[in-house]
Amino acid sequence: MKEKTLIKNISIVNEGQITLADILIDKGVIQKIDNNISADACLIDGTGKYILPGIIDGQVHFRDPGLTHKGDLYTESKAAVAGGTTSFIDMPNTFPNVLTLEILNEKYKIASEKSLANFGFFLGVNGDNLDEVIKLDTSKLLGVSDDGLYFTKKGNLLADNPETMEKLFANCKSIIAIHSEKEQIVEANENTYRDKFGEDVPIEFHPIIRSERACFEATKRAIDLANKYKARLHILHLTTEAETHLFRNDIPLKEKNITTEVSVHHLWFSDKDYQRLGTLIKWNPAIKTEKDKNGLLNALLDDRIDLVTTDHAPHTIEEKQNTYFKAMSGAPIVQFSLNIMLDFYHRGLISLEKIVEKMCHNPATLYQLEKRGFIREGYFADLAIVDMNSPWTVDKKNILSKCGWSPLEGTTFQSKVTQTFVNGHLVYDHGHFNETKRGQELTTENHH
Repeated sequence: MKEKTLIKNISIVNEGQITLADILIDKGVIQKIDNNISADACLIDGTGKYILPGIIDGQVHFRDPGLTHKGDLYTESKAAVAGGTTSFIDMPNTFPNVLTLEILNEKYKIASEKSLANFGFFLGVNGDNLDEVIKLDTSKLLGVSDDGLYFTKKGNLLADNPETMEKLFANCKSIIAIHSEKEQIVEANENTYRDKFGEDVPIEFHPIIRSERACFEATKRAIDLANKYKARLHILHLTTEAETHLFRNDIPLKEKNITTEVSVHHLWFSDKDYQRLGTLIKWNPAIKTEKDKNGLLNALLDDRIDLVTTDHAPHTIEEKQNTYFKAMSGAPIVQFSLNIMLDFYHRGLISLEKIVEKMCHNPATLYQLEKRGFIREGYFADLAIVDMNSPWTVDKKNILSKCGWSPLEGTTFQSKVTQTFVNGHLVYDHGHFNETKRGQELTTENHH
């Protein structure tokens, strides 16, 4: 097997432009980008295809450790690389919750043994460990987050606790990524609908229970507090058009201290889909209206929204197919995030350059990832090759998440990821996996 790989004659989507060139990969990095490179190397003919930096998914729940009946760092990273995602940042609501550096380091260790993609992890923060977190040198962390921790016990959302949030904002040096919904509003709505319908509330009321108001008020308050302390706030999975107007697009991402993201399912589905898919598309925050869906896309295009993520959160089908209050929130989607965005491209709604900006460049910039997210000489060769005109349909046979189902079953996509490189290693090639290497820990520019 030759050490080097040479990709010939491929359309490179990078940094706002598309150029036709060759790419030489050696020792895990991009050695050279030029025309007519010749080298003793494994050849890949890129004619007619596009190459993108590997997708960096800034928000996933891969369930490892403690919830591995739903998914684990091996199965979910495999689904990720099949969809062109080469790096991910995983949330702290695994078991035990990631509330100490010790548990965080244990998670890195598990990932180094199991993950086919590059990996990073948030440290969890809530009322219980706030004082410990403030004492840490958080500048070395990718970020701290409360996301998902509200499943452990009520009252864990920072958005619900202005005093906790204020203390954290005043003292924490890293990115603070929060789930932004006001639980008091949600609970009042839950009680109203429980009185009316009992346990079996029709799923169509989910976006009314987890309402626009619950999201907007939480986000507005968090932004006001972050501005007061000049804290580094990132609002996870934005879902309403109303909230998009709280964010700026008049300064570059590097200068923003308040940022946000949209998850692909909030761009793809709307409340019209509850009738067809029921609790399979129960997510928190909820999928909302067509107007919200369009407003989110507009805010992504004009840079009020900075990133696209998945919030990939697998559950078993039994955990999903349940009455309203018992059905788990979240679904597996990491394998299809790039396909969803490419579908919007085919419909003329977004450019390839913009997709790459929001899924590759911006996550790397936001989390200050070292030598990733761009196709540049000397950078890690994290790359996805795409055939733009190769239709295929999602079905049980091609779903790679451990839970074995997807809300996208039956969807036909126009484009297909044909190959994925992680650190120069061709891990995915036309449906076949080479699992001889594992992904690497994501390092930041200020951490050596």
